Amino acid sequence: MSESLAEAAPPTPSVGARLTAEALGTFLLVFGGVGTALFASNHFTDPGSGSAVYVAVAFAFGLTVVVGVYAFGPISGGHFNPAVSLGLAAAGRLPWRDVPGYIIAQIVGGLIASTALVLIGLFGPDGWLTTAQDAGFASNGWGEHSPGGFGMWGAIIIEVILTAIFLFVILGTTHKLRPTPFAGLAIGLTLTLIHLISIPVDNTSVNPARSIAAAVYGGVGPLSQLWVFLVFPIVGALIAGFAYKTLLDGTKKV
Repeated sequence: MSESLAEAAPPTPSVGARLTAEALGTFLLVFGGVGTALFASNHFTDPGSGSAVYVAVAFAFGLTVVVGVYAFGPISGGHFNPAVSLGLAAAGRLPWRDVPGYIIAQIVGGLIASTALVLIGLFGPDGWLTTAQDAGFASNGWGEHSPGGFGMWGAIIIEVILTAIFLFVILGTTHKLRPTPFAGLAIGLTLTLIHLISIPVDNTSVNPARSIAAAVYGGVGPLSQLWVFLVFPIVGALIAGFAYKTLLDGTKKV
């Protein structure tokens, strides 16, 4: 009997497969989202321009998550974001021992993606890459690095709130006892909404791997402000993870 059950159970992906899936999914997210910001809008390639294709960038990030979740989610869970991995661990959905490997894979995938964007930029119009980097390379930031001129506390508050919302949606739609049909679509649309809200504030992080990937090519200013986009998405994710486990994961005793 036990042998037949073991045969019926789907095979568990190896650690290597899961980490590769996380790296590929994060590559897709950064390449698609940051790439759209750089190539579709002159906001990030012209420091003096006030225009930006906010809707296109927001949907690009959302679509990359939808595609990534369905392509790589069955292998690794489809996190593509250190804050998501930490939030899921806080909620009891991911063993804490798996978190460091996931985070390293996500950061590596994001850095490879932004490096690929730089390589493409080398073959762009004269001065394109230099101008894109002078404009911050689609990095996150506040003050002079905020698309709308918002200050540091505005960035901190919105990152905590929106990352927490993102985790609540992920935890709610992927619950093993009450899963939501088309969970990947709901998660992707939530990320789109998050970008529509917060691009003007700080160019939207809610993902430390995305922030690192852009900032390393964005210059001294984005790098000096990077700590906010490492710390506070994680704070929001941990709040949501512990809160969901405590307040929303209870079941009625029969």
